[in-house]
Amino acid sequence: MATTELTDHELIATHRPTLDQALEAVRTRAYWSPHPEHAKAYGENGSLSVADGKAAFDALLGTRLDLGQPGTDDWVGGEVSPYGIELGVTYPHADVDVLLPAMRAGQAAWRDAGPELRAAVCLEILGRIGDRTHELAHAVMHTSGQAYLMAFQAGGPHAQDRGLEAVAYAYFEQVRTPATAEWTKPQGKRDPLVLTKEFKPVPRGIALLIGCNTFPTWNGYPGLFASLATGNAVLVKPHPRAVLPLALTVRIAREVLTEAGFDPNLVALAAERPGEGIARTLAVRPEIRIIDYTGSTAFGDWLEANARQAQVYTEKAGVNTVLVESTDDYRGMLANLAFSLSLYSGQMCTTPQNLLIPRDGITTNEGPKTYDEVVAGLAKAVDALLGDDTRANALLGAIVNPDVKARLEAAAGLGEVAFASREIAHPDFPEAVVRTPVIVKLDGAKPDDEAAYMSECFGPVSFAVAVDSAADAADLLRRTIREKGAMTVAAYTTSQDVERDVEEVCLEEAAQLSLNLTGGVYVNQTAAFSDFHGSGGNPAANAALCDGAFVANRFRVVEVRRQA
Repeated sequence: MATTELTDHELIATHRPTLDQALEAVRTRAYWSPHPEHAKAYGENGSLSVADGKAAFDALLGTRLDLGQPGTDDWVGGEVSPYGIELGVTYPHADVDVLLPAMRAGQAAWRDAGPELRAAVCLEILGRIGDRTHELAHAVMHTSGQAYLMAFQAGGPHAQDRGLEAVAYAYFEQVRTPATAEWTKPQGKRDPLVLTKEFKPVPRGIALLIGCNTFPTWNGYPGLFASLATGNAVLVKPHPRAVLPLALTVRIAREVLTEAGFDPNLVALAAERPGEGIARTLAVRPEIRIIDYTGSTAFGDWLEANARQAQVYTEKAGVNTVLVESTDDYRGMLANLAFSLSLYSGQMCTTPQNLLIPRDGITTNEGPKTYDEVVAGLAKAVDALLGDDTRANALLGAIVNPDVKARLEAAAGLGEVAFASREIAHPDFPEAVVRTPVIVKLDGAKPDDEAAYMSECFGPVSFAVAVDSAADAADLLRRTIREKGAMTVAAYTTSQDVERDVEEVCLEEAAQLSLNLTGGVYVNQTAAFSDFHGSGGNPAANAALCDGAFVANRFRVVEVRRQA
C-alpha cells in the first residue's frame, strides 16, 4: 500500500479473502498459492521486477541497515556470500536489557487487537515481502549459496506460503473458542445460575526465532508469523552468515506495524558479533517464552534441555532414507533420485542420504537389475543431469560453508566411490565453491560401514547401502528413524507387501513417506497448505510445519466470568 496509515477496516477488508482461502486450503489440503513462483509475474502494482530487485540488492551492499530499534549499542556485520562477494552490510547490535523491555511494552495493545486484525497485519507484512521477492531472492542467494532461481522460489513465494499457512493455523486455533458465552445452569425450583463468560487468547511472551544458514526465510517465516499472529512479540536472531534476508523481513514488519498503529518493537533483530553466541544467552532469558530453532542436533538438544521457561520448537537433523526394492519406471526413478540428490548440492534437511538396495538386485520394467547396475545407473543419471556446467550451476548453487566441503571430500574415503564429485567453475562468480555430489557404496552388514551411514553427512553425499532383502531394509529403516530421525523417507516398490511394511514403519516411527516418485515431484520438496514438513514425532524434529500443534501452545486462553 502507498498509504502511511492503515486502518483496521482497510486491513481486514483487504486481507480477509486471502485468509479465508488459506483456511480452505488447509482444510482440503489441495494445491493453492497466492504467491506467483514465476519471475515475470513481478514488476507491477508496486512489486519489484527482476532488474529492480537486483538494483535494490546492490544498493544495500556496504550500507548500514538502521531499524530504529531501542538499545542499539554497536553495529555488526561481516557476511561473505558463498559466491565470493563481501556484502558489507552492518546491522544494529542490541543491549537486550534495553530491547527486551521495549518489546514487551507493545504486547498489550497487540493482544487486544484480536486474532482477525493480527492476521490481517501479518498478511500485510507478507504482501510487502512479496512485493520485494526479487530483492530478497538475491539476499537469500548470497547468504545461503542457493542458485538464483531456487533462492527466488524457495526463499520467496514458497517461504511466504509457509508464513501464510502459519497465520491461517494460528487464526483457526484462536477462534476455536468463542469470544463470549452465556452460561445458565438450571436449579430446579430456584433461580438458575447465570454467568457471562469472556475468553481471550493471550500471548506467552517474547518469541525467539533462531534462524538457519541454508533457508533463512523458508525455515524462519513459519515460527515468525505463528508467534506474531498469536499475539507474541518476536526477536529474530539470524544465523551470522545469513542475516540480510531476515533483517529485511524485520524492517518490513516494523514498517507495517507502525503504519497499522502498533509498536514496531513487536518485531526486532538480534544480530551478533563474531563468535558471540547470543542464542545461548537469549534462550534462557526469563522474557523468552517461545523458541523456534532450525540447525544442528547438538544445539537443538541443548535448547530442549535448558530453555525450560520456553516452549521450544526445533527442527534438527536426521538421516533421510530411500528404500529401493522394485519399480515399473526404472528411468523415471533414476532421474527423480538424481535430481533429489543434486538440488542445492544436497544442502537441504530433506535430501536423501541413504539408499537401501538389496544386494541381490531389484526388479524393474527393464528387467532385473543387480545392486551394482542400480548404483551405476544412478551415477549415470546424475552425470547426465549435471554434465552441462551451466545446468549444473543452476541446480547445485554454491557450497554454503567449509564444513560441507570437508564432509564431501572425506566421504570419498568411506567406501567404494560409485560417482566421484567434480569441481565446476561458475562463470559469474569465480570464487564460488561448486561441487557435484558423491555417491559411495557401503555394505549394510559391515559395522565399519554402519558408522558412516548411521550418521548424518549434511551436503552432497549419498550412500548406496547394500542390504540382504527388502525386509532387512525395512528393519534398518525403522532403526534409522528411531535412533537418528528422518525428515523424509521414500520408497520404490511394486509390491503391495513391501509398500505395506514401509508404510507401517513410517506410521510407527512418525516419518513422512513418499512412494514411487518418478515425475516432477521430489522427496525433498514439500508444498505449503498440503504437505507437512517433518512430523515432530521422531528425533529429527519436535514440530511439524505446519499443524495445529505448531501454533496452539504459543498462546493460552484466559477466561473472565461475571455474575449476570
